[in-house]
Amino acid sequence: MRIVCPFCGERELGEFTYLGDAKPVRPVAGASEDEVFDYVYLRDNIAGDTSEYWYHGGGCRAWLKITRNTLTHEISAVEPAAGVGARLAAK
Repeated sequence: MRIVCPFCGERELGEFTYLGDAKPVRPVAGASEDEVFDYVYLRDNIAGDTSEYWYHGGGCRAWLKITRNTLTHEISAVEPAAGVGARLAAK
């Protein structure tokens, strides 16, 4: 699989690190135990198009939001993931 970085162009998969599903939203402070449990442990196993976060550590070091088909691994969209680094640093 090759990923077309919007900053560096087409690159090998080995330059990137997969973070995970881009859809879950972290619960707010003071959220219930059930909300935190759902956020941490419950994920959909999507067969088809999904939105994911990837880190281009072997290149520009940018966080990217990639739309990828989990059945075919075809990538239909790659865009900069605004604010992902700041959200991860806050964890």
